[in-house]
Amino acid sequence: MIIALFPNEMKNHSLQTATEVCQFLKAKGVKVVAEDRIAMIIGAHPLSENDINQIDFRISLGGDGTILRLVHRHPTLQAPLLGINLGSLGFLADIPLDDIFPSLQDLFDGRYTIQKRMMMEGSTSKGDTCFAVNEVVVHRAQNPCLVDLAIYVDGRYVNTFSADGIILSTPSGSTAYSLAAGGPILAPELEAFVITPICPHTISNRPIVLMPKHEIQVKYLSNYQPVEISCDGISSFSLASQETFTAFVSKQRFQLVSLARHDYFFTLREKLGWQGKLKSSI
Repeated sequence: MIIALFPNEMKNHSLQTATEVCQFLKAKGVKVVAEDRIAMIIGAHPLSENDINQIDFRISLGGDGTILRLVHRHPTLQAPLLGINLGSLGFLADIPLDDIFPSLQDLFDGRYTIQKRMMMEGSTSKGDTCFAVNEVVVHRAQNPCLVDLAIYVDGRYVNTFSADGIILSTPSGSTAYSLAAGGPILAPELEAFVITPICPHTISNRPIVLMPKHEIQVKYLSNYQPVEISCDGISSFSLASQETFTAFVSKQRFQLVSLARHDYFFTLREKLGWQGKLKSSI
């Protein structure tokens, strides 16, 4: 078995934790690889000297942002990913620091499933392209006022939003920026898009959930400065007035390891601070 480790070097004790995880994995007979600049530090083999198609699992040490940066930095690396959280509780990186080694043992014992989550791709009328695990955001950028964004679904006009922007989210991203902007929470293995306006001028404007078979077009109508298109907060490019961005489901899937010992709804309760408690029937 080959496992690739990707620690976030900006997190406290990440390299120390990665070294300990590396030692644990090697004791199980696993070949551990890591990006070249840190491989020697943590006792792993350099990633560049290995065939990425032979990697069985990826382990990220950081948070949800660490996972997103990893996916964008190595888009051809498709191995299922296990997320260890070194900060606050995450939705993608849901293994807490004090549960690393029991969780890794579950991995070896086969007590897990692989979630194949939907991803999004997009392109502009001038040829810019992107992909996203969580969301694509069309934002007013340097413009000091609201911008007009016309939404089409499969070429059919839906509405024009006067807003700070529009979030096009996958189910994985429904608990990220879209949620902060008032969007719904979708179960992560659903197949759907969410269109969530950011601070719309009209209060009747609400998020829309669509089937993934549809293509979503966003046309920038205002004669202002270009707006910004941001993909997972990692890559970005501009969209000028009268240009169109089209989003559609990607053929690529984001494979996330889901351990039996970790419950998605527990993560929701903890992350969102839900205080509801079971009550007796008496």
